[in-house]
Amino acid sequence: MLYPTISELTKDEFNRYELALATAKCARLITNEYVKQREAAEKAATGNKEADRNLINMINKEYRDEKAVKNAITRINSGEYKIVRVEESEETADEAVAEVAEDTAADAE
Repeated sequence: MLYPTISELTKDEFNRYELALATAKCARLITNEYVKQREAAEKAATGNKEADRNLINMINKEYRDEKAVKNAITRINSGEYKIVRVEESEETADEAVAEVAEDTAADAE
């Protein structure tokens, strides 16, 4: 059995398609953050063998140990990321994702 269930994630407010899109967008944000952390860690590495071990420790454990989709589902379930319906007349979906990313970055600081 999968946890959390689809009905728990959608809260009977969204359909499965909207959940899949939101999860994919959230997973992309998580993957981008992992790539940024990895690049920063590689720049900080000096090239010796001990630095390679430290490279792994410099990346956030949540990003390096779990799959992005699993992290996305966990964050949606916990309420850290929210599924937002975008009205066509108000804004595009990309702008909504950017707002979620900005809100998340502001909360992290």
